[in-house]
Amino acid sequence: MKPPPVEAPCKQGKISDAPGSARALSESAKRAWLRLIRTPHIGGVTFWELLAHFGSAEAALEALPEFAKRGSRIEPRSIPTPASIESELEKAASAGLTLVAAGEPGYPPLLAQVEVPPPLLYIKGQPGLWSRPPLAVVGSRHASAAGLKFAGEIGAELGRRGFLIVSGLARGIDAAAHRAALPFATCAVLPGGLDAIYPPEHAGLAAEIAQNGILIGECPPGFVARSQDFPRRNRIISGASLGVAVVEAAERSGSLITARLAGEQNREVFAVPGHPYEARAAGTNQLIKQGAIFTTGPDDIEEALQPLLASWEGSSPVKLPGVPRCEERTAAAAGPSSARDVADGLDFGSEAANDVLKLLSLSPIDVDELCRLSGLEARHVNAALLSLDLLGRIERWGGRQVSLRP
Repeated sequence: MKPPPVEAPCKQGKISDAPGSARALSESAKRAWLRLIRTPHIGGVTFWELLAHFGSAEAALEALPEFAKRGSRIEPRSIPTPASIESELEKAASAGLTLVAAGEPGYPPLLAQVEVPPPLLYIKGQPGLWSRPPLAVVGSRHASAAGLKFAGEIGAELGRRGFLIVSGLARGIDAAAHRAALPFATCAVLPGGLDAIYPPEHAGLAAEIAQNGILIGECPPGFVARSQDFPRRNRIISGASLGVAVVEAAERSGSLITARLAGEQNREVFAVPGHPYEARAAGTNQLIKQGAIFTTGPDDIEEALQPLLASWEGSSPVKLPGVPRCEERTAAAAGPSSARDVADGLDFGSEAANDVLKLLSLSPIDVDELCRLSGLEARHVNAALLSLDLLGRIERWGGRQVSLRP
């Protein structure tokens, strides 16, 4: 159940603090990354585009006030101050959290290979567990007794065989998989702060996982998850794993979102079949029709993953087919590196930006297609899209597609 291979985005600029590099980020660079990703209207795609264009987060932050003069929706006063970042890091340290950047030790190695990895994650627990091959187990919050039993058996047996069981700490299937894998190795991905456990009744389970497994999440300490944060959490679950096993899922289920994201990320999708009259099996049965691997036990999962497991090297995991590593996505010839270069690279009223804008509609189009249709070099199209993004004129979609914002 895999989509066509993901192509590496148009290369644009040299990243001096690029993810995937052999060395860890300096503390000053990591703080600059945190300021940039915490700035309103800067999401993952915009973050990496800014880093690619300016060469570092520090240079991008220096340029943001200049953007405001040219019509950007990013106001200088909305950029987090160094003091606010220090306050966040102090709260994280008090809660026992560690901040890791994409490609650093402790960051999920496979997650660093997705098209737009979260730049920074907080972690708590045993980061060395990422040396184990990760497998996600997800499913219904309102699971049946049979579903809970099966999730527990999968979690325990694959944990015993050396897998890291990844899930979202939700009620039902997630919790069953975590509890069963706890004696071996499990990772919980949280939609909010790692000290703001959701659901609250799983605070004890989260504490056990922090002791014997690992907790990870994008959000700052104290952040309470909102409904829009759960799909982002699901993308981390699938992106951090070799595959996703869906045990039970109704026709409209968050677990199906995780399965869809897994397919987009070139991961394997496993589905446990259920009775046709069981509503909680409607989603998994549909996944099987769409090409997910028919799964009745841990052997089905291990057999399907065997080609990848054979070359697994822990912290330097197998390269997944068609998925660019971080350093492949960002390494290129040097580009603009300071705010003084904004006029040349990111002129919001430039002819290139206008040409690209004329080609866009409410229907998403691939960036490579824009390059072809506009006749412009990739670096000019990327700069134009970044300008339009900062103006709030475009919407970014998965698979490097863009459209006009309604």
